[in-house]
Amino acid sequence: MIDIHAHFAGEGYDFPAEWEKIKAAGVRTVVLAADTLEHAAWHASFCEAHEGAFFTVGVHPSELRSFGQRDVEEIEERAADKKCVAVGEIGLDYHYPDPDKRAQRAAFEAQLNAAEELGLPVEVHSRDACADTLAILREHYGRTKGVLMHCYSYGAENFDDFAELGACFSFGGVVCFKNARRAVEAVKLCPMERIFTETDSPYLSPFRGEKNTPANIPVIAERLAEIKGVTLYEIIEAVRANAARLFPKLV
Repeated sequence: MIDIHAHFAGEGYDFPAEWEKIKAAGVRTVVLAADTLEHAAWHASFCEAHEGAFFTVGVHPSELRSFGQRDVEEIEERAADKKCVAVGEIGLDYHYPDPDKRAQRAAFEAQLNAAEELGLPVEVHSRDACADTLAILREHYGRTKGVLMHCYSYGAENFDDFAELGACFSFGGVVCFKNARRAVEAVKLCPMERIFTETDSPYLSPFRGEKNTPANIPVIAERLAEIKGVTLYEIIEAVRANAARLFPKLV
């Protein structure tokens, strides 16, 4: 099984016990998503020492601070690592009061451009920013080497808009919540060749109030299988094939 999006750096996990727990759960591949370049560096060191661990490099829209050309250059340098599979998580987040939308859009564009030059796919974070995210992805359509909408949250109403741009979609613990109507609707619409499992650890555990872990991927995969009306094996195999296709450096 695969967790295509998790965070370890600065999150207080107890290693090596946590990694052993993840492996015991049957999760063979974990992609550690960056929110800052410092965390990408931590993840790179972790991945060097752990088989089955990979990472992304990028700056989250809520972590931009003085984002500039030097950050783009560092992304390009870090992406040369054999275990760096994508640029991410990048995108837009207008959830909190008074977001600097111009700065977020500029950083998103710059990191998309870097990913295109590097020939890497992107893991996209988009929260309360659907229209602008779609507009930017449309501008880059045909140049981006693959798009994963991480923890897709826009429900059925915008699903086709992203799908028309070739996007793939990952779903996490939210699909296990009783009130997760929008997430469930999106899972139902998602073709098997576009679906991924993630945890976004340590956030969004399928067990409310608990710290999330990639060891919860079997719970999420079971729920996706239930929603799709397929077997757990079919979900696992679909995610495996999709990951190999979207993230060639995982193979």
